[in-house]
Amino acid sequence: MEIKWSAAALAVMTGLAYGKSSVTLYGIVDTGVSYYNHAAANGATSIGMPLPTGELPSRWGMRGTEDLGGGYKTFFVLESGFQSSTGALNYGGRIFGRQANVGISSDYGSLTLGRQYNMTTYVLTNADVIGPSIHSLNNLDPYLPNARSDNAIGYLGKFNGVTVGSTYSFGRDAAGPAGPSATNCAGQVPGNALPCRQYTMLLAYDSATFGMAASYDVSRGGAGASAPLGNSAYTSTHNVVDGYFMLGPTKLGVGWIRNNTAAATHLQTDILFAGATYYSTPAFFIDAEAVRYLQRGASGQNDANSTLLIARVNYLFSKRTTAYTSVGYIFNSAQARNAVAAGGTVETGMNQLGVMVGLLHRF
Repeated sequence: MEIKWSAAALAVMTGLAYGKSSVTLYGIVDTGVSYYNHAAANGATSIGMPLPTGELPSRWGMRGTEDLGGGYKTFFVLESGFQSSTGALNYGGRIFGRQANVGISSDYGSLTLGRQYNMTTYVLTNADVIGPSIHSLNNLDPYLPNARSDNAIGYLGKFNGVTVGSTYSFGRDAAGPAGPSATNCAGQVPGNALPCRQYTMLLAYDSATFGMAASYDVSRGGAGASAPLGNSAYTSTHNVVDGYFMLGPTKLGVGWIRNNTAAATHLQTDILFAGATYYSTPAFFIDAEAVRYLQRGASGQNDANSTLLIARVNYLFSKRTTAYTSVGYIFNSAQARNAVAAGGTVETGMNQLGVMVGLLHRF
């Protein structure tokens, strides 16, 4: 009571007005047991608890809002990703590696400052029915589940079904060690705005029965950044076009993702995907997705292509707790070594089976 009274007194003395505010603690804990074969020489198998993700990456966070009046609100998000099997932090060891931002929102959209999801994350939200699971299209392009930007200004607005958004980063990834979620590209070099700069854009439309979206994402390299973007003249460009529609209890999603890496060695990859989610009952549903990965190197030849098939069965014990079984099988061409499981390994040119039985709890 004393603290509240002091705050009110301060508001009177300074002429400030306090609106309604709230802070929410939330999270997901998800793990299980996984199996995949051909993990190393002589067809060795791997059995254990997966590290990066299950059906969804484990996380916890805090989200707060304050009503400023006139339709305006301020907000903040602090979100940490962790490995539930070990307790270790993901996202380059950052305590709030998933999100750390503050912003203001109104009927005209939201403006966000700090580490945040960029538009490549949002564009896949509705069409990719599998999402960032242990067996998913994200295994074929490790940037996709880590499409976040440091030092960023972001805008997202929704108007009668149309969504427009953009982010601009002065230095896209300031943390190490190097890896798909921490690429050591700090940027923000005094007098030089080019190193590690990134911008993303989104245009989408959603209705009750269908939706479509497209995004554009350009990341620049910088000195000391992870290969192959070790120079500010080098770029990685992601283009995504996707859509979905509803047929009764079934949701269908399709999409195309192209990544062009313009560096010392040029590389182009294309990911084509089509999937469906079918609800047998509100508590029992099945996800399935087929993914085709095409890689084209500087020679113009397809070097390392793969086809990934995924099926997942989910049962909701409650609104918060889900049990699931996920099965993935990947066909690799002679030079491909794309693993079926997130964070997994596979022998070059070998096909691979992956299975996970897991339990997910939301709070």
